[in-house]
Order: sequence, then structure tokens, then C-alpha cells
Amino acid sequence: MALIGSTIKKILQFKAEYLGNRKSPYEAQKQQLIELLDAARKTSFGKFYHFDSIRESDDPEALFKKRLPIVHYDIMRERWWDQQLRFPDITWPGKPEYFALSSGTTGSSSKRLPVTEDFLKSMRQVSLDQLTELSKLELPEEVFQSEALAISSSSNLDKRNGNFEGEISGININNLPDWYELFFRPGKEIAAIDDWETRTDRMAEEAADWNIGLISGIPSWVQLCLQKIMVRQGVEYIDDLWPNARVFISGGVAFATYEHSFRALFRKQLTVVDTYLASEGFFAYGSAGTPMEMKLATQHGYYYEFIPFTGEHIDEKGQVQSDAPTIGLNQLEKDREYILVVSTCAGAWRYVPGDTVAFTSLSPLKMVLTGRIKFFLNVVGAQLSEQKINGAIRHVSSHLEVDINEFMVTCKKIDGHYFHVWTLVSEAELPLDEVAEEIDHHLKDVNKNYKVARSKALEGVICRRLNPKKYRTYLESQNKLGGQVKIQKVMSPETNEQFEKVLDWD
Repeated sequence: MALIGSTIKKILQFKAEYLGNRKSPYEAQKQQLIELLDAARKTSFGKFYHFDSIRESDDPEALFKKRLPIVHYDIMRERWWDQQLRFPDITWPGKPEYFALSSGTTGSSSKRLPVTEDFLKSMRQVSLDQLTELSKLELPEEVFQSEALAISSSSNLDKRNGNFEGEISGININNLPDWYELFFRPGKEIAAIDDWETRTDRMAEEAADWNIGLISGIPSWVQLCLQKIMVRQGVEYIDDLWPNARVFISGGVAFATYEHSFRALFRKQLTVVDTYLASEGFFAYGSAGTPMEMKLATQHGYYYEFIPFTGEHIDEKGQVQSDAPTIGLNQLEKDREYILVVSTCAGAWRYVPGDTVAFTSLSPLKMVLTGRIKFFLNVVGAQLSEQKINGAIRHVSSHLEVDINEFMVTCKKIDGHYFHVWTLVSEAELPLDEVAEEIDHHLKDVNKNYKVARSKALEGVICRRLNPKKYRTYLESQNKLGGQVKIQKVMSPETNEQFEKVLDWD
């Protein structure tokens, strides 16, 4: 194992030094669009939108944007993807063997997204580039001689109409290269267990037999699993059990609100690397030197567009308008939030995954994932993005020296007045009036629109505490336990009403 790990590290370092990307991101993106159009020109979608003439035009990017509308999931499903369940060559050559199910944070019904062979190849290429970036970090040699623990949803896939479907993490596990199984934990047998509690119980039982150096997954579920392992194995810190555990590859949600409690599980210094891996694609991966910033995957079968995130061009359902103007990589502004629009080798065309991003550096190009479009609280003009909402929680947690990892916020009308109502999940007893005041002051300082709203229609902030055990019971009742589940942060009044009916408040 040591020899294999050392060899892999040397190969990755060679790749990083001699085979790195030589094209500028903008030039790479122009080529990606042409390659995507060329690959799909004979599909039903390509013929309908005349991809041949777009490819041959003087300005393919401009004509592509003019001819194709921006779409969300329901449009792609109804008009195109439902056909791919039965017929080949609809939006991408061939017929997908897999469909990724993802309810994400947008509702209870699952999305069904096509996963093509080219798409799986792309995800493997981005994963390899992520490992290449890790090889640039000053990590002990032992990390590369150890095993990787992926805490995900079940890899057990269902068969429907001749296709296999499940969450993207499960599909990826079923398509691991043979050599990776030498390092992959918990192993395919345990990973295929459907029930989250049973799966993590088995992991806790067998953890002492593993030599973990790298851990990956959504922070909230990884933290719960590691805590279960620590109790079962009788250790104070997880690296008492796994001395080489030095890297966490995070994804799915912002790590910042989990950082304090997560790092407390480790005795040694932990390197945290962020990723942007969604059911629609592996769009960005952690960058060496600044791990929480990411490199955009510009040469991996994806073409990107960006819409400035100002609240314009979004309808009352939180969906982007089909004619919203977009910009390319060469027009980005540093530290400005954008809605991401993608075209991919899975047959998604000018598709909105629902995420917002910001670029912390334009040369070299580095980005961070800032939130979800639907996590945008703007009932009375406050214009609070997820980034601002997370920032308020981090501020309160630091100010009170308590951990608040999970929370929900809604705008509620009480006795004719609008209030922002925050539900905070915490073991600690919280001084709720002080918390509300701190949130209010912080948001006034960082968001002028919120400050204006507070002087007009928004009456104030109300906070309430929810015991983590009750919150976990609620998630279980909603079938929301699992390695890939992302919890909704901003609730509509309707969702909040259902939430309050289910919970048995103190």
C-alpha cells in the first residue's frame, strides 16, 4: 500500500508540473462550446436548434445564446429528458444508462437527471485534477499511502425502464476504476446499504480496520458519522483512531457554519478542500494554496455562462427568466455574485442548476460557491442571499462562542407586521433576544437593502431554538436522513407552516 500510495503521489506531481492546463480559461471555454455542439449536432435537440449553423457562424457563442433559451429542470424534463428514458439521441448521443435522482433543497419530488458515459468520464477527470491539486499541498507522505473514506448516500441503484437510477454519489461509486477499490472505504458492500443508520453503524463497527487519510462528503452528515465512529471506538479524536486523517474534501453546503465543531473532532491540523460537485456536474475543485477557493473545471465537457445575482430576471417562483442576459468568463467582476448557467456533456443546455458563485480571483481564476437561488430571502426587499445569511450565523456563533450548524429562516407576518423568524438548531441554551439583536445589527452592517427594509416594512427579527434531537426526528419523518441530503435554509411561508405543524415545540 505504501509503495502504491507513493507512486500515485509522484504521478500526480508529474501531471501537475508537466501536463497542467496551458490554455487560458476563456479560450478553453470557446473550444468546449464547439466540442459540445459538434458532439450533439445529430441529436434531436441539436437538429431542433440547428447546432451545425451555430458551429459554422462567425460568433458561435453569441448565436448559441440568442437561439437557445435559458431553462430550468421542469422545462428540460418535460420537453426533452423524459424522452431519453425511452429513446436514444435526444439531447446527447446514445441513451443514458444512468439517471441521477436529486431532490436537493428545492422540494420533495426528485429530479431525474441524465448521466451519460461522457459525463462519468468528465467527473473522473475532474476528480483526478482534484487529486493533482492535493499533491501540491504540504501533506505528509502517509496521507497518500492511506485510504479514502467517502460518506455518501447509498450506492444501491434502482432499475427503471432499463436504466439505473440513484443519487450521483451512488452512481459514481458503481463506476469507480478497479484500482481505486484498493483505497475506497467503506467498501462497496457497506456503501450499498440503503438505511442511513444501518450503514453508519456498520462503518462504526469496522472503522478500526481502516487506515484513513482522506475523508469526503457533506459536512453535516460526515460530522455525525465521525462522532458515531468515535463513540463506538472509544476515542477522543478521530485521528486517535486514524493518525493519517489529515484531509477533508467538503461539498454540497457551505463549510463555514460547521468549521468550528468539525475541526474539534481532530487533534491535528486538518486541511479542508472545497468542491462543487452536483448532480448536474463536477464544476469546480479545491485549489492548492487556497483550498476553500476552487478552480473552475473549464476543459472537462462543460460550458459556463453567468447572470449577475441582483434579484432581477428571477420570477416569483425563484426561477430564472428564459431571456436573462448572460456574460462569459472574460466579463466577470471580482467578488460579485452570479447565477450559474451550464451546458454539459450530459445533455443539459443553458441549464440553471440553481447555485450562485463568486470569483475571488480573476487571474488565476478562482471561485467560491455562495449559495442557492432559492435561499434568497426577499419578501420585503431585504435581498438576503445565502452568503449573507451564513455570515450572520457565523457572526453569532463567534460572538456567543456556541456552535449553530443548522438553521432555517423565513419571513412571517405576525399581527400585520413582517418579521424574519430564525430557527436555530443548537445543544446550547441560547439568549434568544441577544441572538436576534446580533443578527439584526450584523445584517444592517453588511447589507444596505436589509437596512432599508428594516426602516420600512420589516419589523424585526425573532429567534427560537430547536433541540438537535427533535430536529433529527423531523428530518427522519421527512425522509431527509442521508449522506447527500442538503437541508433547506430559507423556507417559504408554506413550507414553514408545514415545518411548525410537524415539530413538537417546547
